[in-house]
Amino acid sequence: MARVAIIGASGYTGLELLGLFARHPGMEVTALATRQTDAPHVADVHPSLRGVFDLRLEALSPAELADRADYAFACLPHAASAAMITELLDAGLKVVDLSADYRLTDRTVYEQWYKVTHPDPDRLGHVAYGLPELYRSRVRESDLVANPGCYPTSAILALAPLLKAGLISGEGIVIDSKSGVSGAGRDPKPAFHFPECNESFTAYGVGVHRHMPEIDQVLTDAAGSGVEVLFTPHLVPMDRGILSTCYATPADGVDQDGLMSALADFYRDEPFVQVVEGLPATKHVAGTNNCHVTARLARGRAVVIAVIDNLIKGAAGAAVQNFNLMSGQEETLGLT
Repeated sequence: MARVAIIGASGYTGLELLGLFARHPGMEVTALATRQTDAPHVADVHPSLRGVFDLRLEALSPAELADRADYAFACLPHAASAAMITELLDAGLKVVDLSADYRLTDRTVYEQWYKVTHPDPDRLGHVAYGLPELYRSRVRESDLVANPGCYPTSAILALAPLLKAGLISGEGIVIDSKSGVSGAGRDPKPAFHFPECNESFTAYGVGVHRHMPEIDQVLTDAAGSGVEVLFTPHLVPMDRGILSTCYATPADGVDQDGLMSALADFYRDEPFVQVVEGLPATKHVAGTNNCHVTARLARGRAVVIAVIDNLIKGAAGAAVQNFNLMSGQEETLGLT
């Protein structure tokens, strides 16, 4: 039985992790860490967990966490996460990091997009990117895994198989994504509060969203040559879910059946990605670790659509999937 801790357990991702942990037979939750000093009971922070866990959120040092746990799920903001993770690794813990601190491989790119000095630059480029559908073997062998961003998960799962197969061009890719409000976190900026976003629909971060270089990096790896996407996220007045519609130029002679066959072949043995004939909707995957993906050929363009639950496959579910691989357990444990 693996002992696990959550660092930064007060947010939506912490709540989703705890919900998954409650039904996971291969782990025991032994510590919940927070930067707060009043040590609230978990049921006071997340009332839906009353009677499920009898734990308090405590301000715990890396050494104290190492005494209580074997694995840590870090749900801290960028920069703050890496600063603590270096100590956790030194103390012998294995870590799934849900921040952006280890997703990018280039320090200059990280510091350009996140506007901070990286606390642990020497590890960049040496950390497994936690998308098992592409990097399963690396995740299995790692003590530190960088959980992907939610938007990148949907876009990469849609496009990577077609780029690997050479069926679409890496140039001129446009990714149009819509996300529920929970993606902004539990303590959001004013634009994400109910009176601002209800009955409204808006684009944001056009050309400057921090997930764009992450998408470029992984898709470039999949394609074997440079990929630079145009990514535009949108805020939809719903609680959860992401729908990404991706537009790309198909290679000569590629038809819709070829696109669908390539997706089906790539994901044939994947437990959490389903290639569907119909057009997917966010409700089809809500509350699950699944991704539904489909493709169309329209007016000479490949249109690839993927949906995920941003809090599960886009965060907590992916983290548990990565933990299962790191700990040598069945990959689907606690997720089906």
